[in-house]
Amino acid sequence: MPSRRFADGEVVMGRWPGSVLYYEVQVTSYDDVSHLYTVKYKDGTELALKESDIRSQSSFKHRKSQSSSSSPSRRSTSRSRSRSPGRPGKGRRRSSSQSREHRDDKKKIIQETSLDLLVLVLFKPSENNTRRYNGEPDSTERNDTSRVISEQKLKPDLQIERVIEQYSLRPRKEEKKKEEVYSEKKVFETIKTIEKASSKTKDLEFGGRIGTFTLIFFLPAAVFYLLLMCKQDDPSLMNFPPPLPPLESLWEARVFGVFLLWFFLQALFYLLPIGKVVEGLPLSNGRKLHYRINGFYAFVLTAAVIGTLLYFQFELHYLYDHFMQFAVSAAAFSMVLSIYLYIRSLKAPQEELAPGGNSGYFIYDFFTGHELNPRIGSFDLKYFCELRPGLMGWVVINLAMLLAEMKIHNQSMPSLSMILVNSFQLLYVVDALWNEEAVLTTMDITHDGFGFMLAFGDLVWVPFVYSLQAFYLVGHPTAISWPVAAAITILNCIGYYIFRSANSQKNNFRRNPGDPKLAYLKFIPTATGKGLLVTGWWGFVRHPNYLGDIIMALAWSLPCGFNHILPYFYVIYFICLLVHREARDEHHCKQKYGLAWERYCQRVPYRIFPYIY
Repeated sequence: MPSRRFADGEVVMGRWPGSVLYYEVQVTSYDDVSHLYTVKYKDGTELALKESDIRSQSSFKHRKSQSSSSSPSRRSTSRSRSRSPGRPGKGRRRSSSQSREHRDDKKKIIQETSLDLLVLVLFKPSENNTRRYNGEPDSTERNDTSRVISEQKLKPDLQIERVIEQYSLRPRKEEKKKEEVYSEKKVFETIKTIEKASSKTKDLEFGGRIGTFTLIFFLPAAVFYLLLMCKQDDPSLMNFPPPLPPLESLWEARVFGVFLLWFFLQALFYLLPIGKVVEGLPLSNGRKLHYRINGFYAFVLTAAVIGTLLYFQFELHYLYDHFMQFAVSAAAFSMVLSIYLYIRSLKAPQEELAPGGNSGYFIYDFFTGHELNPRIGSFDLKYFCELRPGLMGWVVINLAMLLAEMKIHNQSMPSLSMILVNSFQLLYVVDALWNEEAVLTTMDITHDGFGFMLAFGDLVWVPFVYSLQAFYLVGHPTAISWPVAAAITILNCIGYYIFRSANSQKNNFRRNPGDPKLAYLKFIPTATGKGLLVTGWWGFVRHPNYLGDIIMALAWSLPCGFNHILPYFYVIYFICLLVHREARDEHHCKQKYGLAWERYCQRVPYRIFPYIY
């Protein structure tokens, strides 16, 4: 078994596939089976190269020094050989200067003669101009024409072209520069062609084309099924299927208008020139997009609008009475938005396409998102939908369910279970908006395109499925004692503490690894320049933020009691979602960090649940 020559992290010179050009690369990993090195170029491109295509930097520097040192010696040798030792130095210098002047005069005569010929060739009379006033040419024109013809007979076209090239008025340095630019352009075009071919998404997720096609229909059906089950008196899984309402009752133009009003109100708040502007992570072309961080301000303005409506006796429980119609309106809008996003992505440049949504298959790219950051001017559609209309809509729906519970059951105060659900989920949303900048480093922003998956998830799944516990409590009130409420609150606080402290630890380390406050953290260096934390929360499990998420999801469902499993659907879904995301993260990190990630996995063996998984 051949031993590897280059170590991980070593900076070497790697040959670009299909060319003879070598570029500076960094070795990230080595495959013992295929004997291929995974290297990373300066622009972030990662390729697998054979050992024969990799050379050390010292060999390049040694060759360069040899060539530069040998040239002067050869020139000095040739000069020494051409000297005549029998001639005196003074006379030799005089004869040399005379011969140089003679050569210069001769060269000048040749150049002038050839330039005269060049002028005659370039400005020879055409057939239409040889006759003046429909008559014969005069003697001068006739002599010039015969001279040109005779010269053309003496010199073929190829020789004339050589003369033109040899005595071009442009300097030779300029010609060489043009040749170098042309060769660089050809190499650049070749690289772009290779990158375009290699940028296609090869590893298809969600079951590929068949799986994504199924999910386009399954996800809306799952939302409507959950909402219909919550409306039943006995929301048991044995009562399947639930009674379906008339189709005409699922659509109402007024409800759709209210949804559009909500969406564009949030868009208006997003465009307000308040809050700081930050840069996102570098894109594949090195460019960084700018984002305005004003989500928390938008939440405050939204709260002011809702408070004003309640002050003027607006019936907010209208959301509960038309909950299914609102879900249908949101689903229809997300589908129209997804179609628009896919159509516009067809004209997007190659570097603006999503790494995970560029498979070339219509259904797959439509579902996962073909374009990474679709924007209308400075309005980022994906970033806007990620936190604004759906996440804030979740809080408004919870509030509407609380008011509906009080009205339906003639209560002067909401139930303790409803207060806990609203409080826990309000804390989660406010935390997300307060730490809005952290979302710029998530896979939703950096990797996933904006297609049906995120559009439906942000506008339908988040507000209408995440509010399932509050919707359930309206029709199925559950009484809990204060000690139980206190225990559930403690559980939620534990989950939130793990979630927030883990994310803050990661974000602070990414922003400034040299911060003295983080000196206690140990990490494994990687070829990308980033470090993998092996102490703190990230040395406890690989995804401590997911662990905090699951604990909080359980605390949100416990106020609903144990009569039915339906309120715990969110916990089951959340576990499945996070396990899927964890698998995606594992695959992505293994490709990105190579052997460093394998060492990290050996150091931190548990993924989400300590001592279990």
